[in-house]
Amino acid sequence: MPSKVLKRGILRYRANVTVQGHTAQKLFPDVSKKSHREALVWEKEAKKELEKKLSQINSASLAVGQWANEYLTEAESRFVADTFQEKKAAFARFFKDAEIKSDFSVQDLKPAICRNFLRKQAYERSGYAANKDRKNLGTAWKWGVENMDGWPRSANPFLAVKKFPEVRQPRYVPSEEDFWKVYDQVEGQDKVMLLTFLHLAARRSEVFHLKWLDIDFINNRICLWTKKREGGHKEYDWLPMTSELRQALLQWRQERFQQQTEDKEHVFVCLDATPFCEQYFGKPFIHRQHLMERLCNRAKVKPFGFHGIRHLTASILYKKGYPLAVIQAILRHTNPNTTARYIHSLGLEETREALEEGLKGPAQVVDFKKANFK
Repeated sequence: MPSKVLKRGILRYRANVTVQGHTAQKLFPDVSKKSHREALVWEKEAKKELEKKLSQINSASLAVGQWANEYLTEAESRFVADTFQEKKAAFARFFKDAEIKSDFSVQDLKPAICRNFLRKQAYERSGYAANKDRKNLGTAWKWGVENMDGWPRSANPFLAVKKFPEVRQPRYVPSEEDFWKVYDQVEGQDKVMLLTFLHLAARRSEVFHLKWLDIDFINNRICLWTKKREGGHKEYDWLPMTSELRQALLQWRQERFQQQTEDKEHVFVCLDATPFCEQYFGKPFIHRQHLMERLCNRAKVKPFGFHGIRHLTASILYKKGYPLAVIQAILRHTNPNTTARYIHSLGLEETREALEEGLKGPAQVVDFKKANFK
């Protein structure tokens, strides 16, 4: 606010602006209302100019490497491991393919640089891959705007690049027959785990982090925690527990507490006592990336992973005629459009009425094996 000062025997208004310790001042002729209005206008404009000037100075010294390190450090604590690795890989490709050094100024990161980088990804990998890098790096830029001092006021250079055309094949959905062939290859904990994936349409990390406190045997429901929501915040959803899954988990709990492991709170832990797994014994799983591949090879079926079982559950529910809202609740998508895109990505978007009219016959939908899914 302008203040009155006595200067050379004349009482005047003095405008004052301070931004980040930097000050600008200006004297006006007198203490009239006109001088007061002019001082207020000057303060407003001078503040904008000073902020712009300091932003340019700060952003010129703000390096891309510093931005990447600070963002990835926070991302590692907020997102699941796969999401974090995806973001980390996007930065690694950007530094390499855009030939950006870690000390490159954020201020100099223009849309043309980002466009050339993303075009290369689209040409060498795919339009889908380029759009994924665009999304991850664009999100990182937004984070910089919100969290880093001196961030440039320019538009997001990654999102300034238009999305690339995508030609995507439907995600692989294993058949029910193949799932049960794999299921028959295992015993004990792994058998219960596969059933948990199927009956809850759960993500890998959700099952691996499942604790006994998350299972309500009285009300027949299970609490699943996820970081897949916007911002990576950890949230939970309660899902109904089928009678078959309840029985399997009760039997597994009796066996689980008889085993000599320090961790008693997690439902599933490493029980492989071989030298290779010695350091993981008794601890919750993290990846188990080779398990499904081995089981599929043993069962002589096309390989699929834990997420493929989630696809299978959605496929079964869709083919049995359940409404999109029900499938959305099972998959725990906050937006029904996400579920619609998910169904589309599985190649299940055909018009059911047309198929039923055109393919009438004695065909019968196969239910979950031994399941009582309600």
